[in-house]
Amino acid sequence: MSASAEPLPTNWNMKAKGLIFDYGGTIDTNSVHWSEVLWDGYLAAGICVDKQAFRDAYVHGERTLARLPLVRPEHTMLDLLRIKVGVEMQWLVENGKWEPPHGPRSTAQGDGVEALCEAVARHCYEHVLDVLQTSREVLRCLAERYPMVLVSNFYGNIHAILRDFRLELFQDVVESAVVGVRKPDPRIFQMGVDALGLQAKDVVVIGDSYSKDIVPAAAIGCQTVWIRGRGWADEDVDERLPTATITNIKELKDLL
Repeated sequence: MSASAEPLPTNWNMKAKGLIFDYGGTIDTNSVHWSEVLWDGYLAAGICVDKQAFRDAYVHGERTLARLPLVRPEHTMLDLLRIKVGVEMQWLVENGKWEPPHGPRSTAQGDGVEALCEAVARHCYEHVLDVLQTSREVLRCLAERYPMVLVSNFYGNIHAILRDFRLELFQDVVESAVVGVRKPDPRIFQMGVDALGLQAKDVVVIGDSYSKDIVPAAAIGCQTVWIRGRGWADEDVDERLPTATITNIKELKDLL
Protein backbone atom coordinates (compact mmCIF):
# COMPACT_ATOMS: atom_id res chain seq x y z
CA MET A 1 0.00 0.00 0.00
CA SER A 2 1.29 3.45 -0.83
CA ALA A 3 2.60 5.65 1.94
CA SER A 4 0.18 8.27 3.24
CA ALA A 5 0.78 11.87 2.27
CA GLU A 6 0.89 12.84 5.95
CA PRO A 7 1.60 10.73 9.04
CA LEU A 8 -1.54 9.66 10.84
CA PRO A 9 -1.99 10.63 14.52
CA THR A 10 -0.08 8.51 17.00
CA ASN A 11 -2.13 6.33 19.35
CA TRP A 12 -1.06 7.30 22.87
CA ASN A 13 -3.43 4.85 24.62
CA MET A 14 -1.52 1.60 24.30
CA LYS A 15 -2.26 -1.25 26.70
CA ALA A 16 0.69 -3.52 27.32
CA LYS A 17 1.40 -6.42 29.65
CA GLY A 18 4.77 -7.24 28.11
CA LEU A 19 7.30 -5.87 25.64
CA ILE A 20 9.36 -7.35 22.81
CA PHE A 21 12.38 -5.35 21.62
CA ASP A 22 14.42 -5.64 18.47
CA TYR A 23 18.14 -5.08 19.08
CA GLY A 24 20.20 -3.98 16.07
CA GLY A 25 19.09 -0.59 14.77
CA THR A 26 16.61 -0.14 17.61
CA ILE A 27 18.51 -0.24 20.88
CA ASP A 28 22.07 0.32 19.66
CA THR A 29 21.65 3.02 16.99
CA ASN A 30 18.25 4.58 17.78
CA SER A 31 16.70 3.76 14.41
CA VAL A 32 19.68 4.47 12.17
CA HIS A 33 20.19 1.47 9.89
CA TRP A 34 23.54 -0.21 10.51
CA SER A 35 24.56 0.31 6.89
CA GLU A 36 24.38 4.07 7.52
CA VAL A 37 26.34 3.81 10.76
CA LEU A 38 29.09 1.89 8.97
CA TRP A 39 29.04 4.29 6.01
CA ASP A 40 29.60 7.18 8.43
CA GLY A 41 32.53 5.19 9.83
CA TYR A 42 34.04 4.75 6.37
CA LEU A 43 33.76 8.48 5.74
CA ALA A 44 35.28 9.33 9.11
CA ALA A 45 38.23 7.02 8.33
CA GLY A 46 38.78 8.77 4.99
CA ILE A 47 38.00 5.68 2.91
CA CYS A 48 37.04 6.81 -0.59
CA VAL A 49 34.58 4.33 -2.04
CA ASP A 50 31.39 4.66 -4.05
CA LYS A 51 28.35 4.30 -1.80
CA GLN A 52 26.68 1.70 -4.01
CA ALA A 53 29.87 -0.35 -3.89
CA PHE A 54 29.83 -0.01 -0.12
CA ARG A 55 26.21 -1.15 0.03
CA ASP A 56 27.09 -4.19 -2.07
CA ALA A 57 29.96 -4.92 0.32
CA TYR A 58 27.60 -4.53 3.27
CA VAL A 59 25.15 -7.07 1.81
CA HIS A 60 28.03 -9.44 1.09
CA GLY A 61 29.22 -9.06 4.68
CA GLU A 62 25.80 -9.80 6.14
CA ARG A 63 25.40 -12.90 3.99
CA THR A 64 28.91 -14.09 4.80
CA LEU A 65 28.41 -13.75 8.53
CA ALA A 66 25.10 -15.59 8.28
CA ARG A 67 26.72 -18.41 6.28
CA LEU A 68 30.11 -18.87 7.93
CA PRO A 69 30.93 -19.31 11.65
CA LEU A 70 33.14 -16.23 11.83
CA VAL A 71 31.39 -14.84 14.89
CA ARG A 72 31.78 -16.81 18.11
CA PRO A 73 29.43 -16.64 21.12
CA GLU A 74 32.01 -14.79 23.22
CA HIS A 75 32.58 -12.01 20.69
CA THR A 76 31.72 -8.52 21.89
CA MET A 77 30.30 -5.75 19.70
CA LEU A 78 33.77 -4.41 18.97
CA ASP A 79 34.92 -7.90 17.96
CA LEU A 80 31.89 -8.22 15.68
CA LEU A 81 32.53 -4.85 14.05
CA ARG A 82 36.15 -5.73 13.32
CA ILE A 83 35.05 -8.97 11.65
CA LYS A 84 32.22 -7.33 9.71
CA VAL A 85 34.33 -4.43 8.41
CA GLY A 86 37.18 -6.77 7.53
CA VAL A 87 34.87 -8.90 5.37
CA GLU A 88 33.48 -5.79 3.66
CA MET A 89 36.93 -4.38 2.92
CA GLN A 90 38.17 -7.69 1.57
CA TRP A 91 35.21 -7.76 -0.84
CA LEU A 92 35.86 -4.17 -1.96
CA VAL A 93 39.51 -4.96 -2.70
CA GLU A 94 38.87 -8.27 -4.44
CA ASN A 95 36.17 -6.77 -6.64
CA GLY A 96 38.21 -3.72 -7.63
CA LYS A 97 35.90 -1.28 -5.87
CA TRP A 98 38.56 0.20 -3.61
CA GLU A 99 42.32 0.53 -3.80
CA PRO A 100 43.84 0.30 -0.32
CA PRO A 101 46.71 2.55 0.84
CA HIS A 102 49.45 0.25 -0.45
CA GLY A 103 47.98 -0.65 -3.82
CA PRO A 104 45.51 -3.15 -5.30
CA ARG A 105 47.52 -6.18 -4.22
CA SER A 106 46.85 -5.36 -0.56
CA THR A 107 44.28 -7.37 1.34
CA ALA A 108 42.04 -6.61 4.28
CA GLN A 109 44.88 -7.90 6.45
CA GLY A 110 47.49 -5.87 4.60
CA ASP A 111 49.66 -3.12 6.03
CA GLY A 112 47.58 0.03 6.57
CA VAL A 113 44.23 -1.59 5.79
CA GLU A 114 44.08 -3.21 9.20
CA ALA A 115 44.43 0.23 10.78
CA LEU A 116 41.58 1.57 8.63
CA CYS A 117 39.42 -1.41 9.58
CA GLU A 118 40.10 -0.67 13.25
CA ALA A 119 39.28 3.01 12.73
CA VAL A 120 35.88 2.20 11.20
CA ALA A 121 35.08 -0.35 13.91
CA ARG A 122 36.06 2.06 16.69
CA HIS A 123 34.04 4.90 15.17
CA CYS A 124 30.91 2.72 15.04
CA TYR A 125 31.52 1.35 18.53
CA GLU A 126 31.78 4.85 19.97
CA HIS A 127 28.53 5.76 18.22
CA VAL A 128 26.81 2.83 19.92
CA LEU A 129 28.21 3.77 23.33
CA ASP A 130 26.81 7.26 22.88
CA VAL A 131 23.35 6.00 21.87
CA LEU A 132 23.28 3.52 24.75
CA GLN A 133 23.49 6.31 27.29
CA THR A 134 19.87 7.01 26.36
CA SER A 135 18.71 3.50 25.41
CA ARG A 136 19.97 1.88 28.61
CA GLU A 137 18.09 4.37 30.78
CA VAL A 138 14.88 3.81 28.80
CA LEU A 139 15.18 0.03 29.02
CA ARG A 140 15.89 0.08 32.75
CA CYS A 141 12.83 2.26 33.32
CA LEU A 142 10.59 -0.02 31.28
CA ALA A 143 12.02 -3.20 32.85
CA GLU A 144 10.72 -2.01 36.21
CA ARG A 145 7.18 -2.00 34.81
CA TYR A 146 7.04 -4.78 32.20
CA PRO A 147 8.50 -8.21 31.48
CA MET A 148 10.68 -7.84 28.37
CA VAL A 149 12.00 -10.23 25.72
CA LEU A 150 14.56 -9.52 23.00
CA VAL A 151 13.88 -10.83 19.47
CA SER A 152 16.78 -10.26 17.10
CA ASN A 153 18.33 -11.35 13.82
CA PHE A 154 21.85 -11.84 15.15
CA TYR A 155 24.99 -13.94 14.86
CA GLY A 156 24.99 -16.11 18.00
CA ASN A 157 26.78 -13.63 20.27
CA ILE A 158 23.95 -11.42 21.47
CA HIS A 159 24.39 -12.50 25.11
CA ALA A 160 28.05 -11.39 25.08
CA ILE A 161 26.96 -8.02 23.71
CA LEU A 162 24.24 -7.60 26.31
CA ARG A 163 26.76 -8.35 29.07
CA ASP A 164 29.32 -5.99 27.57
CA PHE A 165 26.80 -3.15 27.38
CA ARG A 166 25.11 -3.84 30.74
CA LEU A 167 21.79 -4.60 29.03
CA GLU A 168 20.90 -7.86 30.75
CA LEU A 169 17.35 -6.66 31.33
CA PHE A 170 15.42 -9.26 29.34
CA GLN A 171 13.77 -12.32 30.80
CA ASP A 172 14.48 -14.19 27.58
CA VAL A 173 16.29 -13.73 24.26
CA VAL A 174 15.16 -15.14 20.91
CA GLU A 175 18.14 -14.95 18.55
CA SER A 176 17.83 -16.00 14.91
CA ALA A 177 21.19 -17.79 14.77
CA VAL A 178 20.12 -19.93 17.72
CA VAL A 179 16.46 -20.67 16.92
CA GLY A 180 16.92 -21.04 13.15
CA VAL A 181 14.19 -18.56 12.21
CA ARG A 182 14.86 -15.05 10.90
CA LYS A 183 12.77 -11.94 10.58
CA PRO A 184 10.54 -11.15 8.78
CA ASP A 185 9.16 -14.61 9.53
CA PRO A 186 6.34 -13.99 12.06
CA ARG A 187 7.23 -17.22 13.85
CA ILE A 188 10.20 -15.57 15.54
CA PHE A 189 7.89 -13.00 17.13
CA GLN A 190 5.51 -15.75 18.20
CA MET A 191 8.48 -17.31 20.02
CA GLY A 192 8.91 -14.01 21.85
CA VAL A 193 5.23 -13.88 22.76
CA ASP A 194 5.41 -17.46 24.03
CA ALA A 195 8.48 -16.61 26.11
CA LEU A 196 6.48 -13.85 27.81
CA GLY A 197 3.61 -16.24 28.47
CA LEU A 198 1.08 -13.71 27.22
CA GLN A 199 -1.43 -13.35 24.43
CA ALA A 200 -0.17 -11.50 21.36
CA LYS A 201 -2.72 -8.71 21.80
CA ASP A 202 -1.18 -7.86 25.19
CA VAL A 203 2.37 -7.56 23.81
CA VAL A 204 3.94 -4.46 22.29
CA VAL A 205 6.76 -5.03 19.79
CA ILE A 206 9.27 -2.18 19.40
CA GLY A 207 11.51 -2.05 16.33
CA ASP A 208 13.13 0.19 13.75
CA SER A 209 12.29 -1.86 10.64
CA TYR A 210 8.82 -1.53 9.15
CA SER A 211 9.12 -4.69 7.04
CA LYS A 212 11.08 -6.88 9.47
CA ASP A 213 9.55 -5.81 12.79
CA ILE A 214 6.23 -4.04 12.39
CA VAL A 215 4.63 -6.08 9.59
CA PRO A 216 5.34 -9.59 11.01
CA ALA A 217 4.54 -8.57 14.60
CA ALA A 218 1.22 -7.06 13.53
CA ALA A 219 0.48 -10.23 11.53
CA ILE A 220 0.33 -12.30 14.73
CA GLY A 221 -1.79 -9.70 16.55
CA CYS A 222 0.79 -7.75 18.55
CA GLN A 223 0.65 -4.02 19.14
CA THR A 224 3.64 -2.28 17.56
CA VAL A 225 5.81 0.79 18.01
CA TRP A 226 7.83 1.77 14.96
CA ILE A 227 10.90 3.88 15.71
CA ARG A 228 11.19 5.53 12.34
CA GLY A 229 14.61 6.83 11.32
CA ARG A 230 17.34 6.45 8.68
CA GLY A 231 16.48 3.17 6.99
CA TRP A 232 18.15 1.03 4.33
CA ALA A 233 15.86 2.38 1.62
CA ASP A 234 12.54 4.11 1.14
CA GLU A 235 9.90 1.50 1.88
CA ASP A 236 6.34 1.40 0.65
CA VAL A 237 4.59 1.61 4.01
CA ASP A 238 1.08 1.84 5.37
CA GLU A 239 1.24 4.51 8.06
CA ARG A 240 -1.87 3.02 9.67
CA LEU A 241 -0.28 -0.34 10.48
CA PRO A 242 1.94 0.59 13.46
CA THR A 243 -0.03 1.12 16.67
CA ALA A 244 2.31 4.06 17.29
CA THR A 245 5.15 5.72 15.40
CA ILE A 246 7.96 7.63 17.11
CA THR A 247 11.35 8.94 16.02
CA ASN A 248 13.46 8.48 19.17
CA ILE A 249 13.66 5.63 21.66
CA LYS A 250 13.40 8.03 24.59
CA GLU A 251 9.77 8.70 23.60
CA LEU A 252 8.91 5.19 24.83
CA LYS A 253 8.93 6.29 28.46
CA ASP A 254 5.95 8.57 27.84
CA LEU A 255 4.23 6.28 25.33
CA LEU A 256 4.28 3.20 27.57
